Amino acid sequence: MQIILLERIEKLGHIGDVVTVKDGFARNYLLPNKKALRANDANRKLFEAQRATIEARNAEAKAAAAAQSGDVEGKTVVLIRAASNAGHLYGSVSVRDIVDGLVADGAKVTKAMIVLERPIKSLGIYDVRVALHPEVSVTVKVNVARSPDEAELQAQGVNIAEALFDSEVGGFNRSLRSQCRTGRNPGRPARRAGCGRRVRLGLSACTGRNRTRGVHRKMRSLFR
Repeated sequence: MQIILLERIEKLGHIGDVVTVKDGFARNYLLPNKKALRANDANRKLFEAQRATIEARNAEAKAAAAAQSGDVEGKTVVLIRAASNAGHLYGSVSVRDIVDGLVADGAKVTKAMIVLERPIKSLGIYDVRVALHPEVSVTVKVNVARSPDEAELQAQGVNIAEALFDSEVGGFNRSLRSQCRTGRNPGRPARRAGCGRRVRLGLSACTGRNRTRGVHRKMRSLFR
């Protein structure tokens, strides 16, 4: 469908441009929201007759958005969410969550202004664009954490997900070294005191020879 734009549409065109879009996009979004007119002879004449008024109205709205941008630019929204130790959220952060956080901080924004390029599904700090006007955009930060303390650490530059992973790996390594020193495999007693030098999880012995026999027994059991 061919349409005449009544305002700038990102990646589409500016006021007065005649462009071709999919019928559904025009009928469901552009035309009902008065962002465009069908490109026919009657509407072309109507647009040209009102062009000066449309452009003046757009300039006024742009100036108001620019004045408002100072109240939104640089704000940080802290959202506390449940997440795994790997940093994956149990769910995702929605546009409504971001709008509610900004409104609670005194910003005047709506869902239509939030440009969320992809769902937020992990802990971290994200830059989110807010389009106050088709020609005026600002950036806010969304700090997604499991607690206020973790949100503060993230604001200081700490990667919580990496810190959790390093902590888990460090704990596992300490446990493994302890098992080696005592000559024990997890859940099994050592065959003789001081026999263990290295531990292979799931096998029955610690020394090299017994470890090899344990591997063979394990493999034979898999193919029975």
